[in-house]
Amino acid sequence: MLQYLHVKNLALIEEAEVDFTPGLNIMTGETGAGKSIIIGSISLALGEKVPKELLREGEDSLVELVFTVDEENEARLKELEIEPDDGTVILTRKIVNGHSTARINSETVTASKLKEAAALLIDIHGQHEHQSLLKKSRHLSILDSYLPEAFADDLKTYRAHFQKLKVLRAELSEASLDEESRKRELSLLTYEADEIRNASLQPGEDETLEKDYRRLSGGRKILDAMGKVQSLVSEGNDNAASAIGRACRELSDIKDLDERLSSLSDQLTEIDSLLSDFSHETNAYLADADFSEEEFQKTEERLSEVNRLKDKYGKTIEEVLHALAEKESKIETLSDLDRFRAEKQAAMEKEEQACNAYAKNLHEARMTGAESLCAEIRSSLLDLNFPDVRFETAFSETDDFTENGRDEAEFMIALNPGEPLQPLSKVASGGELSRIMLSLKTVFAKQDHIATMIFDEIDAGISGRTAQAVSEKMHALSSDHQIISITHLPQIAAMADTHFLIEKNVSDNSTVSTIRSLSEEESVEELARLLGGVRVTETVLANAREMKELAKRGKP
Repeated sequence: MLQYLHVKNLALIEEAEVDFTPGLNIMTGETGAGKSIIIGSISLALGEKVPKELLREGEDSLVELVFTVDEENEARLKELEIEPDDGTVILTRKIVNGHSTARINSETVTASKLKEAAALLIDIHGQHEHQSLLKKSRHLSILDSYLPEAFADDLKTYRAHFQKLKVLRAELSEASLDEESRKRELSLLTYEADEIRNASLQPGEDETLEKDYRRLSGGRKILDAMGKVQSLVSEGNDNAASAIGRACRELSDIKDLDERLSSLSDQLTEIDSLLSDFSHETNAYLADADFSEEEFQKTEERLSEVNRLKDKYGKTIEEVLHALAEKESKIETLSDLDRFRAEKQAAMEKEEQACNAYAKNLHEARMTGAESLCAEIRSSLLDLNFPDVRFETAFSETDDFTENGRDEAEFMIALNPGEPLQPLSKVASGGELSRIMLSLKTVFAKQDHIATMIFDEIDAGISGRTAQAVSEKMHALSSDHQIISITHLPQIAAMADTHFLIEKNVSDNSTVSTIRSLSEEESVEELARLLGGVRVTETVLANAREMKELAKRGKP
């Protein structure tokens, strides 16, 4: 059950807190007061995309939902690795500078995981959803969701056979080559397989080669540099040692002529000695250096070959070897193509038989389930002021196997006596569609485990006796589920266990929306507004009070 909603800085709402209750929670308010913002904020917290029009410029936005869960849903949440805290789950969505962060019980999660959790906790039904009833493509999945778990197991098994069948068909299609094409492809595959095979690649070899190449490249660079240093210091006619030696001799001849020259001569003699030591150490380093030009060349050539094969057949050696295995398998196939075709043809026929058998089982289960589903929907529609309705499922067979078997299904309806059954899209108006969807929700509510259902203006296009029937159906549904509904109709609002009013006011030259729970008398006044419009007279108030009393008497 949705226990608490906290909204901050969304559209016209600066900050709002709502404590929901079990049963039927009704929200009313003037057009434009911000009712859609409340539903939008809940959708936002459940992982839906963030509409720009909901965000307030320069403000951080926050939506927080607090749910209490029963043991069954707690177990389902644990399967998603979500641990309720003492039977409580908190979903939070925060938007800062256009960037969204989602949390479940303070743990940051992805939007997809947030949606997975939300699917177990709450079901939001809005205008767009009952329009989707017009799409024939949705009808089969609606029917399938009604059927028992045994059907889901059969569908899973069928899909496994169907996937195998698709693979076999693709393999047979690829094998449908003429002799010339077969020889050409076989020649290319043999060349490529030999190229890989002859390289004798070893897993992880490329990483070892890279390390060796870096080590050897470093050694070569060191030797090249030290060779140049040795040449500059002690080799050739113009090396540093010879030049300094000559300079020492020149200074030695004149150092006695000036006492300052004696000091300079001593310094240069010391430099000459140091350079001589440096030259000896350089020679010793080069003599001990471990570098093999032959090893470097072999490593470089091998690495180049490995990288060429990786560029051609895969990003890693493992992928190249996998490509070799695939090519060898294709070579074997093309070398004896007739045998391959015969084996695949036999396997395909076997899978077709399995798909056909399971598709028949699925069809029979759907036929049986459709009768039960349509009977329940008809019963529910009778309660919603469809006195002569007929509702059935029409089946047709697809030309070939599909992901769902061989069935196509379409819901058909006749609203008046003597009318033929027709697709929903050709018969139902907006108001009728919303009632049909409410019937579906009522039927499915008996078997699902979602505690909270939200209806966003499901009363569109209805009034009078029909509105009263819808209100009674929603109240009946609220005996087993928490219902949160936005409505414009007093008949539905009168049934509220808790009545919320959404208002729009101007404060400090700024328009803000607020939501608050109404007392019994305030609820009567709001019903009167819904009944009487701009002018609320004593008579209208009396009618509102009577409507509230009648609604109370109608409750168990």
